[in-house]
Amino acid sequence: MISYRHHVVSLVAVFLALAVGVVLGGGPLSELGRDRDTATARQVSAETGPIAQAGYGEAFATATAARLYDDALAERPVALLALPGADEDTLTALSDQVQVAGGEVAARYELQARLTDPTSSTLVDSLGTQVLEQLGDAPAARGIDPDAPAYVRLGQLTGLAVGSSSEAGGEVTDAGRTVRDSLSEAGLVTSPEPDAALAPLLVVVLGDDQQVDPDVLQDLLSGLSATTQGVVLAGPTSSGADGVLATLREDGGVEGVPSVDGVETAPGQVTTLLALLRAPSGAGGDFGVAGADGAVPVD
Repeated sequence: MISYRHHVVSLVAVFLALAVGVVLGGGPLSELGRDRDTATARQVSAETGPIAQAGYGEAFATATAARLYDDALAERPVALLALPGADEDTLTALSDQVQVAGGEVAARYELQARLTDPTSSTLVDSLGTQVLEQLGDAPAARGIDPDAPAYVRLGQLTGLAVGSSSEAGGEVTDAGRTVRDSLSEAGLVTSPEPDAALAPLLVVVLGDDQQVDPDVLQDLLSGLSATTQGVVLAGPTSSGADGVLATLREDGGVEGVPSVDGVETAPGQVTTLLALLRAPSGAGGDFGVAGADGAVPVD
């Protein structure tokens, strides 16, 4: 049986072969075996080549996704957490990829600009304290640290409300409902239906870099990862180049939380799902167009 690793390595090999072919086609071997007029060929290539190559990459990633996933998300719910300005088409495409992998999106949450603004730190701190007082001993079983920094603690509480440490997820608890209501009333996180199921795996999707503070995001991700099975941070190509995602990576990221840039593209969406599949193992890494650990996770 062909393993998941072999599937991914084969995918990378095909992309490398395509890249080598492009280089050789424009290099010293480009004149071998050509019978057509060179000037005409160059003109056609200039007009259609980049577009055709980009379209092929999208089609290739989409066509091979199901085989790469091999239904690995079967009976494993996923939640999408959209940061301010997250692209609607990207969120829809990620939802579709979850289904291709055999899973389902348990819920989608909108993290509001007020949450990721460091000027809200006093509100976040006091809210966390109040919610913990309301819950009593309930959060202790999930490892929530009452003495953690404000945004780390809020990430842990959010994980209690939307996530799960169980592979199959589960029904939301009374404590989870309390946190959801508190976050919604404070204008920090909009909640779906009150009884939306918990998800062991979370995809946090970046949007408008201007509305997200890297330090706040780093603490939130740290808290989320402590109370769920796995978290992936996904952002657009621009964020990985010189935005919040790039800054977060330069600061070392969050241990055990892989990041992916280029999520607005089909290859980026497939890579996000592949990173999500390995997240429960605690393996981090930075992947995508500007990922220091390569285009896709291969282990």
